[in-house]
Amino acid sequence: MGMSVTISAAVEEDAEHILKLQYLCYQSEAELYGDYGIEPLTQSLADLRAEIAQGHALVARLGGEVVASVRGRVDESGTARLAKLIVHPRMRRHGLGGRLLDAIEETFADGTATRRFQLFTGHRSDGNLRLYRSRGYLPVSSEQVGPRLTLVTLEKEAAALGAPPGHGPGELAASA
Repeated sequence: MGMSVTISAAVEEDAEHILKLQYLCYQSEAELYGDYGIEPLTQSLADLRAEIAQGHALVARLGGEVVASVRGRVDESGTARLAKLIVHPRMRRHGLGGRLLDAIEETFADGTATRRFQLFTGHRSDGNLRLYRSRGYLPVSSEQVGPRLTLVTLEKEAAALGAPPGHGPGELAASA
C-alpha cells in the first residue's frame, strides 16, 4: 500500500468512525453465527462514547482513515479486559490485529495494577482464536449464550507479556 499505519489513543472525535467500522467488521461474525442482534451491531454511539471514557481505546489509522480499533479497561482485580478488536476487511491478514493487540497490552502493562489480560470470542471464530493463541492467550472458560453461539474466554498473565522483536514500546508505527 505504501502508506504507514499508525496506532494511537482514540479521541472523542473517533467514536463515530469506530462505530461505523465496528458495524462493518461484525457483519461477518453475525453471518457466521446467524445472529444480527449481537451487541457490537446494536451498540449506540452514546454507549460507545461511555465505553471509551471508562477505559482506553486505540485506533490504527491509514492516512486519516480509522482502519482498526481495540478497547479495554482494567477492573478492580487487575484484569485488563480487552474488547472489540476490529480490523477493516481490506486490511486483514497483514498483521495489523496482532500489532494492535500488542499495543493495547503494552498500554495496560505500563500500569502496575494489571495482573492479567482477558478477552473473548465466538467458538467458530477461527481467525480470532488463532490470533489470540499466537499471542499467548489460553482458553479458560466457555459459555453458551445462544443456540448457535458459545463465547470462549481466553487469558494470559501480564508477566507473560513479552513483545516480539520489533514490537517494543515506541514502535507502534507499521507498514501495511
